[in-house]
Amino acid sequence: MKKQFLFYLFKTFCTLALVILVFSCDTLRKTPARPAASRYGKPRSTVARRPPARTPVRKPSATARQTYKPRTSLSSGDIPQVVKVARTYSGTPYRSGGNDKNGIDCSGLICSVYSEIGVKVPRISWQQSEFGKEISRLEDLRAGDWVFFVPESGKEGYVSHAGIVTDVRNRQEIIFIHASTSKGVREDNLFSNYFKGRFVKAMRPF
Repeated sequence: MKKQFLFYLFKTFCTLALVILVFSCDTLRKTPARPAASRYGKPRSTVARRPPARTPVRKPSATARQTYKPRTSLSSGDIPQVVKVARTYSGTPYRSGGNDKNGIDCSGLICSVYSEIGVKVPRISWQQSEFGKEISRLEDLRAGDWVFFVPESGKEGYVSHAGIVTDVRNRQEIIFIHASTSKGVREDNLFSNYFKGRFVKAMRPF
């Protein structure tokens, strides 16, 4: 009787142990695996991350937008500024097709000076020679007028050189600034031997 009771108790214990073991294995199987460690020692997250939110591109405000509008005319009060800006180019080396202080040509000088004060003018010398009102008499020249020259003294030809009058001192001394091919941007007298014979016309652009 006692042996049967012990056998029954042993059988019950084994059954219970087996049930616990099976349940434990099933629980372990359902437990998610730990994330693998990265080479830096921290576990890598297996949760998908949201991409970082993009910062919206700001549109320029109304005050930040360029409000510059090229002028189409000048007043007599603007002429000193034209002369002042032109003289800042003094010493700039000559460069055919140049438009800045690294190198500039004669028509480029005129175009760049006026561009700096917000006025658009033609870029090519022959176009500049047709821009504005022609001054028929040298006595009427004043600062800010444009002067034009041909290649050879005493001969007709195409306009090949241009400058801006910077100072009218007297009838024999009209100073203009230009981009000389040999000496760069400089001021010379219109009545010098070299330029007097090559001068062909003058224009008042505004």
